Amino acid sequence: IRVYIGTAGDSFWPSLHKLWRELVEARLSGASALGDALLHTWTLSLSKFTRNLVASVPSNQISAYDNEPYIRRLLHWYTSWTAVADKESVAVARMLTQTLSNLVTGNENLMMDVWDLYLSLAEEQVVLLRLLASPDHGTMLASFVFIFNVAGSDERRLQQLCEAQIGLRICVLMLDAMIKLHDADESSEGGKAFDYGYLTFSRLISAGCAPQLYDNLAMQDENITPQQTTFLKLVDSYLQTLPDSAEAPRVFRELRSLLSSKFFALSFYAQRAIMRALGSISDAHVSHPPTELDMKLLKVCEALVLVTQCIVTIALEAEPRNTSRTDLSDLKTYFIDARDGKQGLVETLIETLRLLDAFLPRINFGKPVTSSGGQTPIAATQEPGFSYLKRDLVRLLGILAHRSESVQNRVRACGGIEVVMNQCVIDERNPYLREHAIFTLRNLLECNAENQAVVDSTKLSKEFVNDGMLKDVLRTSQGE
Repeated sequence: IRVYIGTAGDSFWPSLHKLWRELVEARLSGASALGDALLHTWTLSLSKFTRNLVASVPSNQISAYDNEPYIRRLLHWYTSWTAVADKESVAVARMLTQTLSNLVTGNENLMMDVWDLYLSLAEEQVVLLRLLASPDHGTMLASFVFIFNVAGSDERRLQQLCEAQIGLRICVLMLDAMIKLHDADESSEGGKAFDYGYLTFSRLISAGCAPQLYDNLAMQDENITPQQTTFLKLVDSYLQTLPDSAEAPRVFRELRSLLSSKFFALSFYAQRAIMRALGSISDAHVSHPPTELDMKLLKVCEALVLVTQCIVTIALEAEPRNTSRTDLSDLKTYFIDARDGKQGLVETLIETLRLLDAFLPRINFGKPVTSSGGQTPIAATQEPGFSYLKRDLVRLLGILAHRSESVQNRVRACGGIEVVMNQCVIDERNPYLREHAIFTLRNLLECNAENQAVVDSTKLSKEFVNDGMLKDVLRTSQGE
């Protein structure tokens, strides 16, 4: 039927074009005698008709594309500050967005034309930015669908999304919206909008654009922005879906440089902030409250958890046990050998863990347990930004140390064995910290007499000595 209507007569498309033109003139003139209610009805009806007429019919899309400027002008009006507070106007904006999406989706030439146009307009003229800022989940869903269909279907357009000024603004608004939509019911419009956002960023990561987008989301004088943190969450989630994918080796290699460099940057910042809070590294064992707390530390630690989890995912896939994935064997070695100046990733991890141990009391049965030096906890250390950090750092160390004598020796050289032994405790802020620490200790001691000697020479606590799991680890590592 759609094809038949589109070819029914030479006068059809000019008549449709005239209707759109007259509608825009009536809506924007402010002098129309029709009234808002009738104009709303006219816009909704014409939009719905056009939306259905052009869907998946390339010839109709081409014939109707001349109306895009009218649709855009109406969208600009219906997303104004006053219009977004009106339910009828919101419904019209949603329908216009669906019409715009159907007008170009699946037609490569039209998608390329409209995308290039929108990215070249002045910011105040880009209706996509106004639509993404809408509080209405239906409008947001229509906008996310448009972006996914148009930008997500072509690597060049995905690249523009990361490079162009308007493209970056779109990314920022999408990431901000996804934070708000995260808890929406999956079957709701908000939940569906989140899914389309995730799919768009997944394609962007798959296209190799993640490092560039992450860097372009940075802001001057900020170690980590909210949008970078949200993007890291999406990267972490995306990596969980990749192990059995044919594109996994390529994606992992494209991300490893970004992840290692951010691991160093975030770790160094956290170390400096904690040392300032403790007074100095040399007197961190003295019993006194932190003298200075950097409020950016929470966000830095949250991002460090995400980066660490991403590295864990990649390093696990590179483990020798995955005999079917020999194409990943160099990835674990990459992180083992990663350095920032003279500092290796392993040594950086140990130092961060050492400082966190002095800074954050472990939580046992709902109560903070002070370190041996009696460090006084403060309220800020109870923030969720610190959650899972010790656990994930210990877990990463255990993976890197597995059957790696060089890592075992490096950990011993920087005093890391004692640091890991200190993590063999229950900490409600770090679920399964004890289990991961025991596993890591086992990997550090396996077939390494010098590391075993360090444990033998350490004065173990009663809790440590009486721990059955730890006894098994020590006995196994010593070949008993």
